[in-house]
Amino acid sequence: MSQQQAARAGPPYASVMAGVGGRPTIIPDVPISAVFIAMYLAFAATNMTIFQINRRRGHKFIPSAVMFGFCMARTTTLVLRIAWANRPQNVSLGIAANILVNAGILLIYILNLIFAQRILRAKQPSVGWNKILRLTYRALFVIIFCVLVMVITTIVLSSYTLNTNTLRIYRDIQLTAITYLLVFTVLPVIIVAIAYILPRSPAEETFGQGSTKTKAIIVLVVSCLCILNAGFKAGTAWSPPRLANNPAWYHGKAPFYVFNFAVEIVILLILTSSRIDRRFHIPNGSSQPGDYSSLISKHVESSSESAKESGTEKTGGSEDTWVNGA
Repeated sequence: MSQQQAARAGPPYASVMAGVGGRPTIIPDVPISAVFIAMYLAFAATNMTIFQINRRRGHKFIPSAVMFGFCMARTTTLVLRIAWANRPQNVSLGIAANILVNAGILLIYILNLIFAQRILRAKQPSVGWNKILRLTYRALFVIIFCVLVMVITTIVLSSYTLNTNTLRIYRDIQLTAITYLLVFTVLPVIIVAIAYILPRSPAEETFGQGSTKTKAIIVLVVSCLCILNAGFKAGTAWSPPRLANNPAWYHGKAPFYVFNFAVEIVILLILTSSRIDRRFHIPNGSSQPGDYSSLISKHVESSSESAKESGTEKTGGSEDTWVNGA
């Protein structure tokens, strides 16, 4: 659709520029989206089951619920894409689908940064619990929320104007937001590197199940996949704009599904199969150096006394076993 035709049609206007994934069609978008929906629903059910079982045992691990929410958000994204494929002229469906494609993965970015933070606090308590660093983390989370609002707002508003200068401003805002997200995905790598590069702390602690080295490998692998995801989006966004009838290779459907949903499925597989609910769990109330160890000890003593009083003993599936680990 040309700009003149769009003007006659009225807002919201369909973009005349090429976008990653293009406009969906029945074939191949619907069957591909259906397959991904099935996988996301499987991971959603798995993570919610893990969360509920843990919750009943007194082992509350919020990230499992967050991963469930991410999977459901992705399912909604793909459902909207299927709906858009069946109603290609519905610009509003396209706007909603594009917003969710960019928004959903932020939950994984945040979780990975939190896991990196826990590794730093365990390896380098004096650094990891530093007040300035704690405020920095909070600022990063506030900024990522603002970035999300900026992206959503500019995507919507850009569909209601044909003014070239206004569209350029919206594009600049989107480029700033996408670049920040790419930097955000690199932060866990830097944090884990700091945890291991600094001299070993005499106050080093452990948390969760398994070795800290294994936890660091999980965070680094997930970080690389997140960087791949964010890097692809940033690279395509910074590339010179092209008209819809002259797309580049990276605007195709294969790159769209591979660098977005396929990468995310691999991330979900790693986080779920590695049982992050056991590996990255920390005691409730942890707020200062020493809490990872001291609060675990207090919980173990309290649980042992309760078991003796009731005449029963906790089995290997309890929170204590999961937290202390091997």
